[in-house]
Amino acid sequence: MMRTAIDSNVIVALWSREPMATRMAELLRAARAAGPLAVAAPVWAEIHAAPGATAEFVARFLADTEIAVDTELGEPVWRHAAQAFAAYAERRRTSGGGHPKRLLVDFVVGAHAVNHADRLLTLDAERYRTAFEGLRIEPGRDGPSRS
Repeated sequence: MMRTAIDSNVIVALWSREPMATRMAELLRAARAAGPLAVAAPVWAEIHAAPGATAEFVARFLADTEIAVDTELGEPVWRHAAQAFAAYAERRRTSGGGHPKRLLVDFVVGAHAVNHADRLLTLDAERYRTAFEGLRIEPGRDGPSRS
């Protein structure tokens, strides 16, 4: 059995009926067949801000798709997120890119996947590959999955 963490961009793509929606629906069904699905609490908060989303709509979607919300992330997730964010900020500064442009929430989502799931389903695969070496990522816009 394989637990899959889901990034907010996958859920929003499903709701918005983007061209990627059909592919994401297929990947979500396959992930559910392989084991439980979960989102980190920050993902739960983010999807509430999607166009047209209401608290009732989000709750119904999560229940219908059997996606659990992990509200208790624990210190290991926060430590891992802090380390990955600090490493990103340092890479950005030393490359001449200036101040960090990515949000801390991305690192919490990645650290949650590392610590509480077997893989991450996202449309931003390369972003997470760079920050979380070894994290299994399901394919998104950035290409095929890598373990």
